[in-house]
Amino acid sequence: MPQVAVFNIEGKQVGQLDLSDRVFAAEINPHLMHEAVTMYLARQRVGTAATKTRTMVRGGGRKPWRQKGTGRARQGSIRAPQWKGGGVVFGPLPRDYSYSMPKKARRAALRSALSAKTQNQGIIVLENWQVDAPKTKHVVEVLKNLSVAGKKILIVTGDSDILLYKSARNIPSVGTIAAQDLNTYEVLKNDILVMTKDAVAKVEEVLD
Repeated sequence: MPQVAVFNIEGKQVGQLDLSDRVFAAEINPHLMHEAVTMYLARQRVGTAATKTRTMVRGGGRKPWRQKGTGRARQGSIRAPQWKGGGVVFGPLPRDYSYSMPKKARRAALRSALSAKTQNQGIIVLENWQVDAPKTKHVVEVLKNLSVAGKKILIVTGDSDILLYKSARNIPSVGTIAAQDLNTYEVLKNDILVMTKDAVAKVEEVLD
């Protein structure tokens, strides 16, 4: 059973926490993690790329010249694909790129990502992190106390914390997320996960 140190916001160790073997010491499956990341990125695609086919291009209703006797190739419309200003053949059209993995596969991928992060000492657990008012300087000081300043950091809280979100959003290398929204992409994208104890409990509750 993996153990991690528990710190307070001053950066002092205040205890130890036993992590679930099934969640933080699971077998690492690179294929599932790749699938989960690909699915996440596919869902971010807007899918608005579009070109006009020959039926969408304005004009071209009249036959440019008669069918026979001109010595030129027969043509039906100046908006055919071979003409300048004509329609595009097989061009992109608006579409939805999103797709879903089975729930068990998604959860297995997240367990793999958390286990890999644990192996690389990429998880820091905080006893608690309460913010009374939005203050970026406070977040900077806490991360400095934890000796992780300058790295890509994801702060994971038990519930959505709008004050902490507002405090961290101006720091380019820091993101915040609620435990229920944690996903494989965010775990792998960041160097360090700073998780509160209640966030660890909620993640284990879902994935164990």
